[in-house]
Amino acid sequence: MPDSLLKVEGLSVEYRTQRGRLRAVKDVSFQLGKAETLGIVGESGSGKSTLGLSIIGLVPYPGRIVEGKVFLKGREISKLSKKEMRNLRATGACYVFQDPMTSLNPVKKIGDHFVEMVRTHQPKVTKKQALEIAAKLLTDVGIQSERINDYPHQLSGGMRQRVMIALAITLNPSIVVADEPTTALDVIVQAKILDLLNTLRDSYGMALILITHDLSIVLERSDKILVMYAGQVVEQAQSESLYEEPLHPYTKGLLKSIPNIELSDQKLEAIAGSPPDLLDMPVGCRFWPRCGFAFDRCRKEEPSLVKTGEEHLVRCFLYSGGGDKA
Repeated sequence: MPDSLLKVEGLSVEYRTQRGRLRAVKDVSFQLGKAETLGIVGESGSGKSTLGLSIIGLVPYPGRIVEGKVFLKGREISKLSKKEMRNLRATGACYVFQDPMTSLNPVKKIGDHFVEMVRTHQPKVTKKQALEIAAKLLTDVGIQSERINDYPHQLSGGMRQRVMIALAITLNPSIVVADEPTTALDVIVQAKILDLLNTLRDSYGMALILITHDLSIVLERSDKILVMYAGQVVEQAQSESLYEEPLHPYTKGLLKSIPNIELSDQKLEAIAGSPPDLLDMPVGCRFWPRCGFAFDRCRKEEPSLVKTGEEHLVRCFLYSGGGDKA
């Protein structure tokens, strides 16, 4: 895709622990274009956040990218200096972390966060000008401009999350990575935050990566989706295609666990078992111990990601020979 903003090729991320080397992300590839939204979904520990952090070169120590390449606006991040990478995070790709209370400095006023952000990357901008930029951005995200003089603890959880989003778009980045942006927020505020992200994406022409454990959110808000399990992408497709024809047993299990208010007699189904220990992976397919369709080959070989449609990929032997369709 020649106009892609983000291109990830065969990305693998590893952490060194006292128990050994932990492969948190294994062989992930995808592309993202301008004004597109990519949803990354999976259970806790599936590698979603590590993938998001690796995209902007923020994998925490002792983690590191061991294989693959990440290109932001055509530039390979591994070849950039620390200074270049720092600038790219501000103007190329910004990250909205899960907990806005721990991401904001509790002893700094909201306006001071924006002043620091702007003047770090644009030293010629005065403090007054930076505060004017902050006031406009706060208004854009639905916060009264006078709250610029408040401290983080004076704002609600939803307002703090809006501040984090405003900070992320301060220097008009090409991509915003939002990691669980609605965690710990009530349903009404969740919807407002997600609507805000969509509005800002359209207004600023940026691409959005939405990381969440809630498949219903990404189905509604994303153009395409990566379903991750135990560090791997198990299914990749356009949102509509994934909803109408989910292929991987794990994806089907996630869909069956979503409540539908239109069905009064719906029976929610849980996925049996729990995710594997990343330091003690099962032989063969990583999902087979929890899969109701596993057969002998699943217990011996690891399936590859195979193409089943124009933009639909799945990691399952049911679609690459052997076994009955799920």
